Amino acid sequence: MARQVKQPFKNLMKRSSRPQLVIAIVMQVFQQFTGINAIMFYAPVLFQTIGFKNDASLLSAVITGIVNVLSTVVSVVLVDKVGRRFLLLEACGQMLITQVAIGGILLVNLKATNELGHGVAVWVVVLVCLFVSSFAWSWGPLGWLIPSETFPLATRTAGYAFAVSSNMLFTFVIAQAFLSMMCHLRAGIFFFFGAWIVVMGLFVIFLLPETKNVPIDEMTEKVWKQHWFWKRFMDEEEDKKHSV
Repeated sequence: MARQVKQPFKNLMKRSSRPQLVIAIVMQVFQQFTGINAIMFYAPVLFQTIGFKNDASLLSAVITGIVNVLSTVVSVVLVDKVGRRFLLLEACGQMLITQVAIGGILLVNLKATNELGHGVAVWVVVLVCLFVSSFAWSWGPLGWLIPSETFPLATRTAGYAFAVSSNMLFTFVIAQAFLSMMCHLRAGIFFFFGAWIVVMGLFVIFLLPETKNVPIDEMTEKVWKQHWFWKRFMDEEEDKKHSV
């Protein structure tokens, strides 16, 4: 069946493919604007900046990596029980609280020496781990899962190519920009990502349909044609078919 698909990119440009394409790209962009890769890439630099010595900063980075792996198991266990939207929205709340808390702590306590008291620095690491864990059971895996189950066979390869390309592009952008942004914004970098998390939560509430327990071949009828916003793209496509 896959070999019989002709011109997948042309099919992807059709109006009826727009909901899946927009959601796939936006999920990947938002995945990066949580700030996760910035924190994971530069965790040793970040922890060293707030007062940890070299070995301690590396150890803190290892801890966040372990938290990331273990928390992904939560998503594997719960995603088909509680649904995609629940995990994404819960994570938005948890990530927003931790980002604002980290930013607030650094804003108040970070002195000109770029060092924090030991107790405060430990709290920052705990908050970073809470942030990483919430990402790892939500926007991390679901950013890949949701596009994979929303594209129909006719556009899946092309659509996923757009999704992966968007992820790589914005991974590059955030990785290149983070150090400069951290130097200029200092604690404000966490408020910057926190603002994006608010936008992500609104996107999930209003524009991301629940796909739990929906077979891929029934996605159009049960999801897109039932959604308050995306159904207009499906209805117009159907109208064109009937008018021919």
